Amino acid sequence: MYVCLCQGVTDGQIREAIYEGCCSYREVREATGVATQCGKCACVAKQVVRDTLSDIQGASASLAYPAGFAPA
Repeated sequence: MYVCLCQGVTDGQIREAIYEGCCSYREVREATGVATQCGKCACVAKQVVRDTLSDIQGASASLAYPAGFAPA
């Protein structure tokens, strides 16, 4: 789904940015351009970032040897 219509950023692109090493909303914003125009999408974008980071941390905690998540 499109999160940011001004920049054409989808929730998938936000998740992909996190999987590629972004560890915060600020880094995702810099990488994708989300919420850099009108800013109306910022709340939804932040929620996608929070949910994705939580999912990654939850998956890592369930591993026998937790994988470290380090920025690229």
